[in-house]
Amino acid sequence: MGYDDVITHLGEFGPYQKRIYYLLCLPAIVCAFHKLAGVFLLAKPDFRCALPYENGSTYELSPHLWNLSYPQDDRCSYYDVDYSAAYLNGSIPRSSNNTKTCSRYVYDRSKYLNSAVTEWDMVCSRSLLSATSDSLFMLGVLLGSFIFGQMSDKLGRKPTFFASLVLQVIFGVLAAVAPEYFSYTISRMIVGATTSGVFLVAYVIALEMVGSSYRLFAGVAMQMFFSVGFMLTAGFAYFIHDWRWLQIALTLPGLLFLCYYWIIPESARWLLMKGRKDEAFVIIEKAAKENKVQVPNEIYEQLVDEVAEKKKQDEMAASQPAATVFDLLRYPNLRRKTLLIFFDWFVNSGVYYGLSWNTNNLGGNQLVNFVISGAVEIPGYTLLLFTLNRYGRRSILCGTMLVAGISLLATVFVPSDMDWLIIACAMIGKLAITSSYGTIYIFSAEQFPTVVRNVGLGASSMVARVGGILAPYLKLLGEIWRPLPLIICGALSLTAGLLSLLLPETLNKPMPETIEDGENFGKKPAPQEAAEEGGGDQELAGMLNGKSS
Repeated sequence: MGYDDVITHLGEFGPYQKRIYYLLCLPAIVCAFHKLAGVFLLAKPDFRCALPYENGSTYELSPHLWNLSYPQDDRCSYYDVDYSAAYLNGSIPRSSNNTKTCSRYVYDRSKYLNSAVTEWDMVCSRSLLSATSDSLFMLGVLLGSFIFGQMSDKLGRKPTFFASLVLQVIFGVLAAVAPEYFSYTISRMIVGATTSGVFLVAYVIALEMVGSSYRLFAGVAMQMFFSVGFMLTAGFAYFIHDWRWLQIALTLPGLLFLCYYWIIPESARWLLMKGRKDEAFVIIEKAAKENKVQVPNEIYEQLVDEVAEKKKQDEMAASQPAATVFDLLRYPNLRRKTLLIFFDWFVNSGVYYGLSWNTNNLGGNQLVNFVISGAVEIPGYTLLLFTLNRYGRRSILCGTMLVAGISLLATVFVPSDMDWLIIACAMIGKLAITSSYGTIYIFSAEQFPTVVRNVGLGASSMVARVGGILAPYLKLLGEIWRPLPLIICGALSLTAGLLSLLLPETLNKPMPETIEDGENFGKKPAPQEAAEEGGGDQELAGMLNGKSS
């Protein structure tokens, strides 16, 4: 008996659950706004040094003046000469090839009216500042997943969700009015932390209220709402060209979700886990009334007994040493699988965000590139609904990462003037890595033993955030050679896809419960052990038979 049996009586995805679920999906759109906003807030338009004689000039210069003023392929310096009228009209030759470093810049305002980059001159020697700002945003996401994850388990899903939402709105607005780089970056980092509190907590509440047969759909569909937010970010950027107003416009929709306080309930599953059965029963009764079903009284009685038993188990567990990530690294087979999973998470996160934030460097229309990058996620997630339970987790993970790797590496052979083909290869890679990212969540949960599953997933998520923290610097490599970020992402994807073949398949296999189960799962028997399978070691024979069933 458990809460899953209550869900069975209520209906696994009845009207009550559908209403709450779809309301919880909407904040995922706003979280996407904040995670992808950096593409436009920190947009780097074409620029050049402001010449000594210029005051408020436009970006355009004739080829003649460009050759007289700037070294070839160098936008960060200009010739140290006397820019007299005679020199500029070509009457006298350049007297020196010495250059001076820029002190002022002129930006191309045709695509972006302004951005944080143009306002604080984060170009040339200061170009690392823009990548660092996005990197610290992802550091905030990492800290938020830890802080708000702990709050969610201790204080409850609902208060954590609304605390995150309020902080997100406050610091989202503060980022928009920040007077300088430091306060802007700190505000954005806190906003990054709140995306974990809003999205992940909403995700947990949603999955805790639906039946097991609907969890795959519920998890994938919520990710699709994130993809919708991805595409809508470009819509805001199309109409709002000032980065401060864009940040405010992307933040204020979060205010709408404050009214959820009177609509979204606390997770009944969490309340039961904490022994607050009366509050949980009120929520169950409300759900039963809306779903037009009746929950038998004996179900409540069994839940009361279960809560009491859970308290005893918790007291016993408290006296035992807590599981740590070192338990996953102590045994050879479990360590090998854990390190492979960590690498898969690192690559998936790094490649996903590397491609998402690199759309400005692909050529062509930057807004169109961004929308396509979000749109391809929809078929990427839809693919999982039809394949994960049919072809297996390992096959889909390996296959999608190989497709991503090959398509991204193919850009090295594409002529530089064929923007459409580079964009097509990048978007195929984005579709494939999206499917891979969705798969790794499920695959990892089924690999780790129950006693350390939360620890394993938490550690995997932290490794993934490291990939996200490093991803912004790929944009800088694109300024050296446009396909370079795609080639790096492709090489990582190809390597991780091939290494994933070393992991055991988990489809239709019992999930490991203990550390010993985790060590034995997918472990090949030594030749001498296999030869003795019919011999006197009955325990080993039983274990091998169990693995082959």
